[in-house]
Amino acid sequence: MTAASDASSASAATTATAAPVATGSAATPASASGDSSPASLPASFVVNIPGIADADLEPDPLDPSQIVSGEPVVTGKVLWESQDGRQIRGIWQITPGVVTDTEANELFVVVSGRATIEVEGGSVLEVGPGDACILREGDRTRWTVHETLRKAYHISL
Repeated sequence: MTAASDASSASAATTATAAPVATGSAATPASASGDSSPASLPASFVVNIPGIADADLEPDPLDPSQIVSGEPVVTGKVLWESQDGRQIRGIWQITPGVVTDTEANELFVVVSGRATIEVEGGSVLEVGPGDACILREGDRTRWTVHETLRKAYHISL
């Protein structure tokens, strides 16, 4: 799922540790040209994805035309975005239901939950905790979310 249309319950008592993750700050330099030289990459940081409480995620409403069945709710949090907006890293979560999407170029790792991702004219991907998945830009997908799914992602636009 893309960050624009798209990110397991975590205990609200658990806290996340992240440093630094502010978008566009001096701690996260990035060149507007998308340069990937060491000086242009964001500062290194650690984030405990399961530890980020649901309350820390922001609503990311689905377009009603994407919902096939159920009442899925999407939330997420952008942890870093390049100055040119072409690279995005964050957390994304969706509750059970069935939705469709047109994908961006994305690598994600499932932190919790389970889903079946059907790629139109292609593979059926079963994803769960610890699975890394790559989605190709332009793939039309159908996500059947069996258990609230939380993922950490990197999108290249």
